[in-house]
Amino acid sequence: QVQLVESGGGLVQAGGSLRLSCAASGSIASINAMGWYRQAPGKQRELVALIFSGGNTVYADSVKGRFTISRDNAKNRVYLQMNSLKPEDTAVYYCNGRVVATSRSMSDYWGQGTQVTVSS
Repeated sequence: QVQLVESGGGLVQAGGSLRLSCAASGSIASINAMGWYRQAPGKQRELVALIFSGGNTVYADSVKGRFTISRDNAKNRVYLQMNSLKPEDTAVYYCNGRVVATSRSMSDYWGQGTQVTVSS
């Protein structure tokens, strides 16, 4: 019923930038929050950034000052601008949406993931 699709990952050198995008579609009444998570090999999935419908944001300490999350509520899209990338940022990045469906049920939905690789 709900689908999230990410784009924008790739290979960059340390210090470079990438912009990730995620679009949600389907039987959506509203989206309470959208966020980005990442998972590196051998590590648990971790929160990178989160944005609520009202605009409040949460960032992991490791990305504060370098990454910016933004949201287009009308388009059900979320973006992650990543600047000053470090090799430690290398991971699969996943888009998440906390979605209220037209049925009034609320669930978390996940995108397929997009690989971000930062070379030194």
